[in-house]
Amino acid sequence: MKTYNKLVRDKIPQIIEKSGKSCDVKVLNEEEYEAALKRKMQEELNEFLEAKDTNEQIHELADLLEVIYSFAYNQGTTTEELENIRKNKQDERGGFGKKIMLLTVQ
Repeated sequence: MKTYNKLVRDKIPQIIEKSGKSCDVKVLNEEEYEAALKRKMQEELNEFLEAKDTNEQIHELADLLEVIYSFAYNQGTTTEELENIRKNKQDERGGFGKKIMLLTVQ
């Protein structure tokens, strides 16, 4: 028996059972869920940073986005609101497309 104790996607228990295995799950309360989402965000970021090629990196970014969207939704924010905030920040301060590295300020 392998122990995970981590947040998983909603269909993972059914996928496990379909494969002929069984699993134990727990439905988290709000406090536990928020903490688990934060841990999951770090896990997905680490997986992105460790990805070996572009395809793997893009898949890990998609996983990271799913966790970010879930966290935002849990905080009462829609993906549209989150995108609007991102867009407003981009309009006000720019994005990262120009590859600018700030070295010093005097």
